[in-house]
Amino acid sequence: MDPVLHLSIVVADLDEARGFYVDILGCSPGRVHEDWMDVWFWGLQLTLQQRPDQVPPPERREVRHFGVTLDAEEFAALVTRLEARSDVTWVVPVSTDNLGSPLQQTKGKLADPSGNVIEFKTYLDPEAALAL
Repeated sequence: MDPVLHLSIVVADLDEARGFYVDILGCSPGRVHEDWMDVWFWGLQLTLQQRPDQVPPPERREVRHFGVTLDAEEFAALVTRLEARSDVTWVVPVSTDNLGSPLQQTKGKLADPSGNVIEFKTYLDPEAALAL
């Protein structure tokens, strides 16, 4: 079996989180329990734990984030789909850095209803951008 990355995050409302991850982002639902559920977030098993008392206040949500790097076509399709929705607000609007260089990347960040920040990005040349 190939390894599966797993991340558990807290959410204020499980139904609202499910709507965001499944209906808006298009993640597939996994196991569902009374106060938690799994979703498949681009190969990551993401567990949404309903723990409203543990959701950080807005002023502490700026730096902490997780994300996914997509190929350019999938990234463009996702951005188009998200920008067509009135209920999605970018925390950091989509922009491109290092234009024209091998390190060119296009990225943006949005927050789920509980304020968990998610970064989506694509690289012009993933091998150059991810080289050690």
